[in-house]
Amino acid sequence: MTAPAAPGQEHGADPPRFTVAVRALCEFTARSGDLDLRHTPAPTALEGIAGHARVAAARAPGYEAEVSLQGRHGPLLVRGRADGFDPALQRLEEVKTHRGSLARHNPGQRALHWAQARVYGWLLCATRGLDALELALVYLDVDSGQQTVLTTACSAQELRQHFEQQCARYLAWAEREAAHRAARDAALGTLAFAHPQFRPGQRELAAHVWRAATHGRCLLAQAPTGIGKTLATLFGQLKAVPAQRLDKLLFLAAKTPGRQVALDALALLARGGAGAPLRVLELVARDKACEHPGSACEPQACPLARGFFDRLPEARSAALAPGAQLLTQARVREVALAHGICPYYLSQELARWADVVVGDYHYWFDPAGLLHALAQQQGWRAALLVDEAHNLVERARGMYGAQLAPALLRQAMGSATALREPRVKKALAAVRRAWLALAREMQGDYAVHAALPGPLAGALARCAQALSEHLAEQPLAPDAPLLEWYFALLQFNARLETFDAQHSLIDSQRLPGARSGCNLHLRCIVPAPHLALRWAAAHTAVLFSATLQPAHYHADLLGLPQGHAAAEVGAPFHASQLAVHVARHISTRWAHRAASVAPIAQLMARQFAAQPGNYLAFFSSHDYLQQVCEAFAAQHPGVAHWRQERHMDEDARRAFLARFTEDGQGIAFAVLGGAFAEGVDLPGRRLIGAFVCTLGLPQVNPAREQMRARMQALFGSGPGHDYTYLYPGLHKVVQAAGRVIRSADDRGVVHLIDDRFARPEVRALLPAWWQVQGG
Repeated sequence: MTAPAAPGQEHGADPPRFTVAVRALCEFTARSGDLDLRHTPAPTALEGIAGHARVAAARAPGYEAEVSLQGRHGPLLVRGRADGFDPALQRLEEVKTHRGSLARHNPGQRALHWAQARVYGWLLCATRGLDALELALVYLDVDSGQQTVLTTACSAQELRQHFEQQCARYLAWAEREAAHRAARDAALGTLAFAHPQFRPGQRELAAHVWRAATHGRCLLAQAPTGIGKTLATLFGQLKAVPAQRLDKLLFLAAKTPGRQVALDALALLARGGAGAPLRVLELVARDKACEHPGSACEPQACPLARGFFDRLPEARSAALAPGAQLLTQARVREVALAHGICPYYLSQELARWADVVVGDYHYWFDPAGLLHALAQQQGWRAALLVDEAHNLVERARGMYGAQLAPALLRQAMGSATALREPRVKKALAAVRRAWLALAREMQGDYAVHAALPGPLAGALARCAQALSEHLAEQPLAPDAPLLEWYFALLQFNARLETFDAQHSLIDSQRLPGARSGCNLHLRCIVPAPHLALRWAAAHTAVLFSATLQPAHYHADLLGLPQGHAAAEVGAPFHASQLAVHVARHISTRWAHRAASVAPIAQLMARQFAAQPGNYLAFFSSHDYLQQVCEAFAAQHPGVAHWRQERHMDEDARRAFLARFTEDGQGIAFAVLGGAFAEGVDLPGRRLIGAFVCTLGLPQVNPAREQMRARMQALFGSGPGHDYTYLYPGLHKVVQAAGRVIRSADDRGVVHLIDDRFARPEVRALLPAWWQVQGG
């Protein structure tokens, strides 16, 4: 029997112009109702895979699992994998795993599941010549193993009609998107640089980026501070977009200032270039975008969640209308509120359709990164620009590490839920007992564990299970202390599943002054194995910074692919622009810290008297900063000064920087490696000098020494020490000093305050164009 052709599949039909997965098609056309993200614990990806396998294994012989299907509607090809088909029953199954009662599931989500089942149903009917079919939604509770099966009988004609309706709606959007992409690529093909001339080094850097994209390679690019690296890398990458058929350019920044510099550069390219119709989207954290802080993301608590998916299509169309390409946080908020929906979740939807996305590292590199997940789901051909890439080592360690603190457990045990729910109370108490037993067995204040002891690992797993079941049953009764513990527990258990003793370690550290109790850490020391998968998921990636020396340090720790390229752009500055002095008579070591305060204050006062203006002084900690600041203020009350405070918000940081005016005079005190040590641009007379009062070396402690030992085992004894202490410290120093010279016209001075700056191995890591005096 010959199967009837799906629409557009007739003999001689043209090849498809568009391809879409069934899931993506239905998510675009069939989502409706409210945004409802009240906490209902969902199965993990591994639990979902296991659940699908469990359902398939329970079916009768002849059952087909993971059935590949595809079909045409005019120029649109739709394809995917149906979860299962039972030929004997003529039943196609769509399997969904869950936790908790189905009665509390979002009706809009159920409608989406039926839409997917109907599309798969038609594709199966068209492929196998079926006149009718039974569709089934199979909901599997991964905790109890219970299956709930919902069925409906459909004729092939009904299913075909549904399929054509969904495709027609999507096809109209796909045609619009194709026109946008054609216009975008045509404009980028003739894109001109934003300025009449390149700064020294910019053209070279842009060319390196373009070549890396052309060859589909990863590039490690070091270029000096002040040449305009962001603009150069964006230009080079955008020029490669048409020929390389890139879907997305993702600019990933470590901090807010880097994100803003990228947005400014993209706006400049749009104005000064060929007017490329680029859709540029800024992604910000949820707490910065939320209009109703403290409210749950569900219709009863937040008005912007009610009817979200019903109003989303119009909001999406308005945001992506021609001529409105720069989708900053403010612009997305304006569109979202005009349509009565949540700005944060509108921005997540727009990420699917933007050409350039500017956001934090975690959107790609975190295990749950939004952009990486979308790239995998949508099959994007993506290019990455990783700004200030020297920061990625430490950030990635945080993403792939976890910790549990006894204080969180105590708060959870004292929560209202624990006091009234015996099951929750029992699970928390079991964790406490196992945790205290571990602390009692510690011989000192610090211990390393080859693996988490079985009793504690089991108690943590059972606690997560109990809390998941409780929260699934009562999603409308959130308990903040309990949720905080639960989320920390989930992250710890997730990292425990992928624990690798070669690149990570598990340790416990007794709390200062406490007779019992210890912090538990799962420390990611070398994130290379995790990040290697993220580089592989991109067509090309460029990691750029002023401090990427030595290159092998970053290649080893970041898991860069074999055959990656490395480039170093020479500095356009001259030694005469920057006087660099080493204060060999001062030691900033911990043991000498108190004795260094007065000499540092005196040195700063002498420099200010010789050349009044604005200076930045960097210290290794807030405590050290405070000691020198107070001494300086007492000795020199006539010199204006201001200092970085702990936990400054964005307004306070802006006020701090606003004091650096062209005609200003004073000394600002800041923390090395903090908000003002990199990504800050104070050209001309706004900043004429810096004092760096430390080598920036991480504090020596048992955990750090364990990191050194792990890296020594991987990379050798010399690199082990340098990877742990020297390179991270000197990166911070060079970044801080780089605030002074920002252009060819700048002049300034840097004082490196510590005798160790005179050592050859330290001098070798300082910029080659510096002429260091006193070393």
